[in-house]
Amino acid sequence: MKIDRKIQQVIKQRVGKNKVILLFGTRRVGKTHLLKTLEKSFATADFIHLNAEDAEVASLLERRSVANYKRLLANRNLLIIDEAQVIPSIGKILKLMIDSFEDLTIIASGSSAFDLSNKTGEPLTGRSYTYYLYPIAQQELKSLENSLETIQNLEDRLIFGSYPEILQLDTPQEKAEYLKNLVNSYLLKDILQFESIKNSSKVFDLLKLIAYQMGSEVSLDELGKQLGLSKNTVERYLDLLAKVQIIFKLSGFSSNLRKEVTKSSKWYFFDNGIRNAIINDFKLLPLRQDVGLLWEAYCIYERIKLNSVNQITAEYFFWRTYDQQEIDLIEKIDGNIAAFEFKYKERKHKIPTFFAKNYSDANFSIIHQDNYLEFITTGN
Repeated sequence: MKIDRKIQQVIKQRVGKNKVILLFGTRRVGKTHLLKTLEKSFATADFIHLNAEDAEVASLLERRSVANYKRLLANRNLLIIDEAQVIPSIGKILKLMIDSFEDLTIIASGSSAFDLSNKTGEPLTGRSYTYYLYPIAQQELKSLENSLETIQNLEDRLIFGSYPEILQLDTPQEKAEYLKNLVNSYLLKDILQFESIKNSSKVFDLLKLIAYQMGSEVSLDELGKQLGLSKNTVERYLDLLAKVQIIFKLSGFSSNLRKEVTKSSKWYFFDNGIRNAIINDFKLLPLRQDVGLLWEAYCIYERIKLNSVNQITAEYFFWRTYDQQEIDLIEKIDGNIAAFEFKYKERKHKIPTFFAKNYSDANFSIIHQDNYLEFITTGN
C-alpha cells in the first residue's frame, strides 16, 4: 500500500529556501520513509542523506567547522539528517551550516521533539520551519479506499489506530502484537535516553492511568498520590509525553465567566491503537464499554492531523461549567470558535444553554457516523 503523506508536498516546496526544515514525530510513524520518498524528487548528486544514529556520522557532524562541512556536502544543496536529536549541540551545527552555505537546505528529522527543539530553538530562530508527522490521517487514505471501504475500516481504526505498519497487517492478532511490541520497545525510548529518567515503570504507569482516564478531567495531585510521585514530577512527565506526540492536552475554555471550569485538563492519546495497547484491550466494539470515548478521541486527533497538514494554526479546548454543562471540543482559529460534540450513535444533542447564551456567534455541531468524514478530511 503506497500512502502519500500530505506533509511531503509542503516540505518539498520549502526546499531551496536556505532554511532548516525540522520534522518531528514518534518512532515508527514513517519519517524515514517520507524522507526517502522525498529524495526521489531530486537527482542523486543534489542531496546527501545521513543517519545520525551512526556513530561515524555523529562524529563527523560534531566536528564544527565550515571546512569540514564543505567537504561533507561536496557542493550538494540538500542535506537530510535522520534522527538528528542524538547529536549534541545540533542547533549550533545546523545554524553554522545554514549560515555558511547560501544554497543549502537542511531537513532534520527527530523522534524526540522536546530534545531537538530545545537544542535548536534559539540558534535557529528565523532560520527554520517546523512540521509534525502523525500516524496516517484519514485524509491521506481518501485516494486508497472508497466510501464503503472507509465505513468497513472504521471499527478497525478505532481499535488499532493508524500507524503505517498497522495498515499493512491483515489480522487483529498481528495488529495487537505489533502495537504491544511498539509500546514495549520504542514508545518511551527517547524520553528515557535523553531525559535520564531511570524509573521507566513510573512513566509507563502514568501512561496507563492516563489511558484509563482518557477524556476525563485529571488531577495531578491524585495521579501523584497513586504513583508515589510529586505533582511537579507528574507534570514534567506529562509534558515530555506530550512533546513526543504520544498524548495531548485539552485545557478548559473560558472567557472569564465565573461559572466556567478553567483549571482542569483532559488528556488524549494521538492514536487509539497505542492507548489500547497500553491497557492491553483490543476487544471488538460490541464488547467494549469505552466506544464513545474511542470515538471522541479518534475524531479529535484526526481533526488535529487535518489542521496540521493544512498549515492551520488552531487551539483546542474542552468546555464545562460547574453545574456540569459541557462540550467535548472547542476549536479556536483566528479568534473564531467552533464547538463540537462527538456521538457515535446519537444524531441529536442540544447545545448547552449557558454556552448558547454567552457564545451566540460560535458554530455548534454534533459529529456522528454520518458526517464525521467531512469533519476530519475537509474541515467542514
